[in-house]
Amino acid sequence: MATLSDIGVAAGINLLSAFVFLLAFAILRLQPFNDRVYFPKWYLKGLRSSPSRSGTFVKKFVNLDFRSYLRFLNWMPEALKMPELELIDHAGLDSAVYLRIYLIGLKIFVPITFLAWAVLVPVNYTNKTLELQLKNVTSSDIDKLSISNVPDGSDRFWTHIVMAYAFTFWTCYVLLKEYEKVANMRLQFLVSEKRRPDQFTVLVRNVPPDSDESVSETVEHFFLVNHPDTYLTHQVVCNANKLAKLVKKRKSKQNWLDYYQLKYSRNNAKRPIMKTGFLGLWGEKVDAIDHHITEIEKLSDEIAEERERVLKDPKSIMPAAFVSFKSRWGAAVCAQTQQSRNPTLWLTDWASEPRDVYWQNLSIPYVSIAVRRLIMAVAFFFLTFFFMIPIASVQALATIEGLEKAAPFLKSLIEIPFIKSVIQGFLPGIVLKLFLIFLPTILMIMSKFEGFTSISSLERRSATRYYLFNLVNVFLGSVIAGSALDQLNTFIKQSANEIPKTIGVAVPMRATFFITYIMVDGWAGIAAEILMLKPLIIYHLKNTFLVKTEKDREEAMNPGSLSFNVGEPRIQLYFLLGMVYATVTPVLLPFIVVFFGLAYVVFRHQIINVYNQEYESAAAFWPDVHGRIIIALLVSHVALIGLLSTKHLAQAAPLLITLAVVTIWFYRFCKARYEPAFVRYPLQEAVMKDTLERARDSNFNLKPYLQNAYIHPVFKEEDDDEEEEVVKLENESVLVPTKRQSRRNTPVPSKMSGASSQSLPEAVPEHS
Repeated sequence: MATLSDIGVAAGINLLSAFVFLLAFAILRLQPFNDRVYFPKWYLKGLRSSPSRSGTFVKKFVNLDFRSYLRFLNWMPEALKMPELELIDHAGLDSAVYLRIYLIGLKIFVPITFLAWAVLVPVNYTNKTLELQLKNVTSSDIDKLSISNVPDGSDRFWTHIVMAYAFTFWTCYVLLKEYEKVANMRLQFLVSEKRRPDQFTVLVRNVPPDSDESVSETVEHFFLVNHPDTYLTHQVVCNANKLAKLVKKRKSKQNWLDYYQLKYSRNNAKRPIMKTGFLGLWGEKVDAIDHHITEIEKLSDEIAEERERVLKDPKSIMPAAFVSFKSRWGAAVCAQTQQSRNPTLWLTDWASEPRDVYWQNLSIPYVSIAVRRLIMAVAFFFLTFFFMIPIASVQALATIEGLEKAAPFLKSLIEIPFIKSVIQGFLPGIVLKLFLIFLPTILMIMSKFEGFTSISSLERRSATRYYLFNLVNVFLGSVIAGSALDQLNTFIKQSANEIPKTIGVAVPMRATFFITYIMVDGWAGIAAEILMLKPLIIYHLKNTFLVKTEKDREEAMNPGSLSFNVGEPRIQLYFLLGMVYATVTPVLLPFIVVFFGLAYVVFRHQIINVYNQEYESAAAFWPDVHGRIIIALLVSHVALIGLLSTKHLAQAAPLLITLAVVTIWFYRFCKARYEPAFVRYPLQEAVMKDTLERARDSNFNLKPYLQNAYIHPVFKEEDDDEEEEVVKLENESVLVPTKRQSRRNTPVPSKMSGASSQSLPEAVPEHS
């Protein structure tokens, strides 16, 4: 087991690693040739230009102002200076609210840490239970600061119960205030933000087939009948996935052509040669420039042919459409109501903003989505539970005993005090981190298969599954499998009725593993985030081999984004560890506080200077954040109930069960009170926004603004005259023709009174 000195050595190594990363970042960011890597957001906004330095050739690449190196940590206070309102205007509400998750961590755990160290640590340490009563169980110095060191049946356990109540009430108070704050921020943001297409647009799916009319005609007729005063225009969804792949392939070929042309321009003596086989490793040798020109021409012909097919083939039109309205109120009514007596037809929901639409999944038939999600639920179940086997096995090897058993010849090396401290305090966290590298990619692929139609919903689904995976494998797997395997020999030699007692003592002992994991992932990992080593290398490779123009240089920048599907579950793991171990092993809490503090500063800097968020959901993810912190509270209650049951304190169970019930009631109260603000758009707010906008800009023509907003991106790259074939231009005639023989032409309501002619009621029943 790791001792305090082992943890100290590991903490020193991780602090040193974090400091090296931060120092490297502080130096690299000052160099002129790295400016676009560490400040890309300002370039994308057009508020920063490449630093021009006169003088020697060296000065153009290296900052020779040594005074600037003395202020290498000034980026930290600079990151904290921007007010929150300015941050929202600069980076969006999603980014500002994401940072509040770290602030919540500090608000919750800083007071809890002081209280736990002032009350619980002395209560735990002033016992000698582990030394006197359980000599047959492996323990460490850290365990003597935990609840395991309190003797069975001791009245001191009431201190832990009181602290559990205090920690829970304080956490709920902070969560309540933050939920209220974020809900108000969201409503204020929706009221104050500029006009956007998604405010007026609804995604309609499962449009019923009609033998007499096309999908576009069916959609137009339905909404003119059922939303006569508010319907404005629509854009049907087409399956352009193959076309998008061809365009992407052509762009890749063009990049290679640019590379070879640039290479040839620098050395005209020899034409570049390439092999046509796999990855250019084998195959026929050809002229690289001529080969790529031929390939691009061939792809252009294929693209033109596929584009023509998409435009003219009815089978490429999906039973879905983006329907836009004359007002936000009209869009809100449509998005939040049932359109047909058959609840499976004419399904409506708010359209994501155009940047947020995941176009590939719009071509998935709606009827197959339920089956897809069932398949992925089963796949995720097996992924979660079968992943525990290699994690437990490898973690067993990442211990002193495991390594000595697997590699006896290393025993003399392992027993060196410094090496032993590194293995015990560093290796288990590294192993777990390596196992989780590819997990976010796997979960995102699963979410895409399920058919979600926006990037934000894909990230939220992936984040949910990542959190569940962490809960089962990283937390429960490490606690149960780790501690149980450590104590296996003890279990075999003792009587059956002693096993629950040993488990109750052994569970808190796993705190040493989580301390090392926090230092590896939370300290060094966050410091490595700001260094941006991968984007730095990629940018300079592109800048050297591909960049010919200023536009190419902008495309070479890779600012990245927050990656909610990866970052938020990681934060929630620290909330879970903090809640569970606050009353069990308080020594873990300072490590969590350091993580939240460092992460807040780092990500605030990244959001201000680097990340370019792909979409804006107006903090729609907050209910998920709130719910997972509540889950962490409930897990801490269950863990404490199970632990105290092994300590001969059965009378404490009703009190802790009551605490769990109160926590669940609090969650239900917050869900009913604040969650509607994140799910529905109040009609009152919509009317207010529409009225203010009409008063300020009464002559604005909304139709041209919305008409082309939801064209598939692959068509926007084509010529304007071709684009007009995709966009359906509604005419302004009084009558909307229909091919159905069973009804007359549907008239547009009067623009003056809003009343429709007498022929309208005859058409309504057929749509109801």
